[in-house]
Amino acid sequence: MNNGQTRKHIYPGLEVDIVLKQDQRTGKTTRGIVKDILTNSPNHPHGIKVRLQDGQVGRVKTILGNQQ
Repeated sequence: MNNGQTRKHIYPGLEVDIVLKQDQRTGKTTRGIVKDILTNSPNHPHGIKVRLQDGQVGRVKTILGNQQ
């Protein structure tokens, strides 16, 4: 498993755990498949921001694996 702070490790179709904006205080994660990468910088200390296939947006906490 990999953390989600490096953009080059994240791509559409990847299964990840993200933290939604409303869950930042608790750290609760949501699992899903990456649809779009929203962060442009190559690294981000809080995690790369992505949109999941179900439309939810959050920062990647954990990279789980490839679902393609």
